[in-house]
Amino acid sequence: MDQPTTSGSTRASLYARHEPVFNRRIDGKFRRIKWAVMALCLIVYWVTPWLRWDRGSYAPDQAVLIDLAHRRFYMFGIEIWPHEFYFVAGLLIMAGIGLFLVTSAVGRAWCGYACPQTVWTDLFQHVDRLIDGDRNARMRLHKAPWGPAKIARRLVKWSIYLVISFATGGAWIFYFADAPTLQHAFWAGTADPVAYATVAVLTATTFVLGGFLREQVCIYMCPWPRIQTTMLDEKSLIVTYKDWRGEPRASVKKAQKAPDLYGDCIDCAQCVAVCPTGIDIREGAQVGCITCALCIDACDRVMKEVGRPRGLIDYATLEDAEAEQVGHAPTRHRKLIWRPRTLVYLGAWAGIGFALLFLLGARVHTDLTVSKDRNPPYILLSDGSVRNAYTLRLRNMQGRPRRMEIALDGLAGAEMWADDSRRAAAGRRIVRTVPADATYPLRIYVVAPQATLGQDFVFHLRALGEPDEMDSAEVRFDTPQEATP
Repeated sequence: MDQPTTSGSTRASLYARHEPVFNRRIDGKFRRIKWAVMALCLIVYWVTPWLRWDRGSYAPDQAVLIDLAHRRFYMFGIEIWPHEFYFVAGLLIMAGIGLFLVTSAVGRAWCGYACPQTVWTDLFQHVDRLIDGDRNARMRLHKAPWGPAKIARRLVKWSIYLVISFATGGAWIFYFADAPTLQHAFWAGTADPVAYATVAVLTATTFVLGGFLREQVCIYMCPWPRIQTTMLDEKSLIVTYKDWRGEPRASVKKAQKAPDLYGDCIDCAQCVAVCPTGIDIREGAQVGCITCALCIDACDRVMKEVGRPRGLIDYATLEDAEAEQVGHAPTRHRKLIWRPRTLVYLGAWAGIGFALLFLLGARVHTDLTVSKDRNPPYILLSDGSVRNAYTLRLRNMQGRPRRMEIALDGLAGAEMWADDSRRAAAGRRIVRTVPADATYPLRIYVVAPQATLGQDFVFHLRALGEPDEMDSAEVRFDTPQEATP
């Protein structure tokens, strides 16, 4: 807590002043991987809502659609209904276990390559280089006083930020409605207000988080780095500085005079200059390291230029680094990845995936739910018979209308009719046509003879034609005379 100070003195700050990170451009194997992953993520995000998928004339033709209005989720040939939310839950569990699997195998690779914050920050940093130049030019511009030239560059750069942010927020809403239709309505000003609000919020957050906060999101705001650090151990494959080989540091000229006194690190600080979060990997494992491995590219290039072996900074486990320190050959990365904990995660992930695929292949496109009237539980008719009322919901999960038959099973002597017909048409079977991709509510009255005891019976639903599918629901028929236990 700050203590009172005398006049003219300064207060001790509890927080270090934020210094912007100006990372240098680097080329190498891991940088090219980041380019490929960034391009893939952006293409998938922006292009997916515009892909079409023919589901027939009764269903939307957007390949991926979260249709909240009709409570459907479409993904290419898969359609998820509200009562099948376990598929979505299963996918979320798989995503969580997938993060555990990646962390166990290659550390924080998700953070370094595919996290949305990383992807958009990387994209905005490339805009910085395009407008302001590489690291040294950006540092000079940052320290320069505000003037016409600096203001012009900032306005151009921030305008590009805003365009990217708007495209990001605009693409998101296309996942929740037909993209071409919504786009036309959006620009015509006739879209739902929630669409404009969503775009505004996502544009603002992308602009701020990707354009200005950047590494602060990873270090201070995101909880995942703290969770990941608890999952890492001495067998985890992470970006590692081999201090036993690099220390003590010295320049090339100084090391040439006494090669036995100094390590391979020439203290060029290129690993720091290229880091998107501005950390020094030589200080050991840190929460700010997102395992993007750009420092490996930078260090390998410097080692090649000074004629020293690569791998001073490399993907390695702490256990393997210690073994390498005493003279053992480094273990292949494949052997480091496939260890018991990784295999357990992989087995759990694959098991859930296969279970979801099995359920997806085994599910039927016909469903029946029945709810019984509770008040009154039964009605005595003038001829002494007993009537119960039920609401049936016939679900047709196919993209075409289907004829469906409801039949009584049990409850001897009972008959039924729907509220859109007369009792004179009562029987043991009713046939209705259920619209495509819809739930058809039907109110049914079941009447049984006077002497009937309270008992359970079954409604059977059968889809007529191909495919021949069935479903059933057991319900209770209440009467004044309950069966003796």
